[in-house]
Amino acid sequence: MDISFEGLKVMVIDDSKTIRRTAEMLLQRVGCEVVTAVDGFEALAKIADHKPELIFIDVMMPRLDGYQTCAIVKNNKDFADTPIIMLSSKDGLFDKARGRIVGADEYLTKPFSKDELYEAIRQHYKKS
Repeated sequence: MDISFEGLKVMVIDDSKTIRRTAEMLLQRVGCEVVTAVDGFEALAKIADHKPELIFIDVMMPRLDGYQTCAIVKNNKDFADTPIIMLSSKDGLFDKARGRIVGADEYLTKPFSKDELYEAIRQHYKKS
């Protein structure tokens, strides 16, 4: 499977170092430029600078959780169209519905496979 997302700017927001590292490694392998953040506050500080084209957000984070972070990003007119993919260890219907309500485009259950990660990007990343 020859996949390339060359030059795609992706942000990964997760308080788990393991998840950040794994996602970063998998994304860089297919040519993505990756910016990571440990929580919503750090992410919001970095988003304006880096202008990611796609964002992965962990649901459960301290201070500002994934739903709050997603809602803030989607409410900013500059990033309202940026695809956001929620990452969660819970795959309940309620969690997925809550993700949709705050504007998430997709919901991946952790641990995710590299194929699921790439497929989520393929579905939501539109080359302009």
